[in-house]
Amino acid sequence: MPTIFTKIIDGDIPGKFVWKDDRAVAFLSINPMTPGHTLVVPRDEVDHWIDLDPALAAHLMQVSQWIGRAQRAAFDPRRIGVLVVGDEVPHVHLHIVPINSPAELSFANADASPDPAGLDAAADRIRAELHNLGAPGVSE
Repeated sequence: MPTIFTKIIDGDIPGKFVWKDDRAVAFLSINPMTPGHTLVVPRDEVDHWIDLDPALAAHLMQVSQWIGRAQRAAFDPRRIGVLVVGDEVPHVHLHIVPINSPAELSFANADASPDPAGLDAAADRIRAELHNLGAPGVSE
């Protein structure tokens, strides 16, 4: 049975994509901890990050770095946080989160009802910065 992330990747469920390539995608979290909170997800359904092929794990980290650089330019946070939790969806995903304090890296801060216009604006800002950085996988 496909995961919710596979359904987003396949277009069965809408997603605010900022990155697409042949091995990974990145889209905004529907429950962001902070504006611009992005998930980096492999196209392959792998349940646990420790089971990733090393080359795919490296690729996910490279995509995460591109996303983080774009978030830094778009939102000017103090840091870009990374979480690999994997408890809520059995499909590897990295949470890339612009933060000004470690306390912001908490699911207790997740916005259960984010403004759709705010999500669109955040995605546009990240995509624009990815273009400015010359990133290869920017989603249109």
